[in-house]
Amino acid sequence: MSSLALERAVEARAVIRRAGWRWTLRQLFRKRTALIGGAVVLFLIVCALWAPDFVPYDPFKVNTLNRLKPPSAAHWLGTDELGRDLLSRVLIGARFFVLVCLISVSIAASVGVFLGLIAGSGPSWLDVAVMRVIDVMLAFPYILLTLAIIAILGPSLWMAMISVGIAGIPGYARLVRGEVLAVKQEEYVEAMRALGAGPAAIMVRAILPNVASSIIIYMSFQMPLAVLAAAALSFLGLGAQPPLPEWGAMLVNARTFLRTAWWTSAAPGLAIFVSILALNLLGNALRDVLDPKSK
Repeated sequence: MSSLALERAVEARAVIRRAGWRWTLRQLFRKRTALIGGAVVLFLIVCALWAPDFVPYDPFKVNTLNRLKPPSAAHWLGTDELGRDLLSRVLIGARFFVLVCLISVSIAASVGVFLGLIAGSGPSWLDVAVMRVIDVMLAFPYILLTLAIIAILGPSLWMAMISVGIAGIPGYARLVRGEVLAVKQEEYVEAMRALGAGPAAIMVRAILPNVASSIIIYMSFQMPLAVLAAAALSFLGLGAQPPLPEWGAMLVNARTFLRTAWWTSAAPGLAIFVSILALNLLGNALRDVLDPKSK
């Protein structure tokens, strides 16, 4: 039984290794929603890397003579209360959008996955200890926990990303722990254990690859929530501080002119809406490809 299970596990891993990301990408390219969401996400990444090279105006330059100008041929999205070009500021703001996705989700995923792995595959006392800490964190509502953390760390964009990342740890930990508890009962894990593999080898070579798809799917749905939380903190004055062109902070400055200069709030608001919609479309497509239960 053990040798047969091990052979099947080796064959399965070989198939996955041969297909890998190329197979996943081929499946994604067949889905229209993935193409739309992926194109928007790719555009955001391009803006994050090279926007300063092609924006039409300096996003920080104040020009009071052009303040609150409506959209025109010279300023496609209009100007804000200080005469700064909104198109330039929105494009530069994509850099902070990508940073929030990467930093906050990386913090939550790395710590949460580690805690979930050691809780699910470790001794019972360690499982109890880790999950009690997770339960304490889950006792606080998500946004309240984020506000409490940033109140300790101080208001800034980097602290907002860290606080959002810390608040997202319990979700990853509970997900991975549940997946590990199911996977470690499989025959190929028992076969590796019977052949003398240590706990670390079993965790890295057998358990983690088989829960990776669930982690990726969960991560794709957590990115929009992280961006919304960071934007909400900026809107409350606890995130990005002026004059950074972060979309949530831009909405704060624009709310005073909502009736007289609607474009000042429409530009960053539409940017947030389109970006989060793209992440959700891409996340749904990833779920359909990587999660066989959804088919």
